[in-house]
Amino acid sequence: MSLPFSQACENNKDPILSVLRDAFMYSSRVLEVGSGTGQHAVFLARQLPHLSWQPSDRGDYLAAVKMRVAAEPAKNLKSPVHFDVFDDAPTGDYDAVFTANTCHIMPKPAVAAFFKHFSTDLPAVSQLCIYGPFIVDGSHTSDSNFRFDLSLRSQNPAMGIRHREWITALAAEQGFELAQVHPMPANNQLLEFRR
Repeated sequence: MSLPFSQACENNKDPILSVLRDAFMYSSRVLEVGSGTGQHAVFLARQLPHLSWQPSDRGDYLAAVKMRVAAEPAKNLKSPVHFDVFDDAPTGDYDAVFTANTCHIMPKPAVAAFFKHFSTDLPAVSQLCIYGPFIVDGSHTSDSNFRFDLSLRSQNPAMGIRHREWITALAAEQGFELAQVHPMPANNQLLEFRR
């Protein structure tokens, strides 16, 4: 059986790595939320050997992540665990969280639920990096993002590209400050938060 594959993950993994090298320099235990195909997990864990990398996803996506990690193991790459943002976060005393291409797939209440974990079961997290497309100052950052947003909403009205200001406000409620906005390929951004 072939491994699940995302071309977007291949295209953005190196630019994401260039940010995480600095953002997670002093971190030790990372929880990746919404690991998808597992491509980011196996790549980033290998490139950042000082980190213990914990992939996670919801039940219907978890099998794909497990396949990838089993096929491409690394000493610092943990076995993927189930995590639905409406349930308790995995245990592990994490000090950093990474998530890519999740906020526009999750419905808005799920995005809000994701952030609430930082005041309950993820209190030690001081570094948070979120990758994806965002609406900035009420406008899409490109025509392609506008079309992508329409496509998402036509598939499911609960999906859609989120306003960066809303994400930043949710983070601020949990004590995070937006340290830097990193431009990324395909009109995406990586938001680096610290607390």
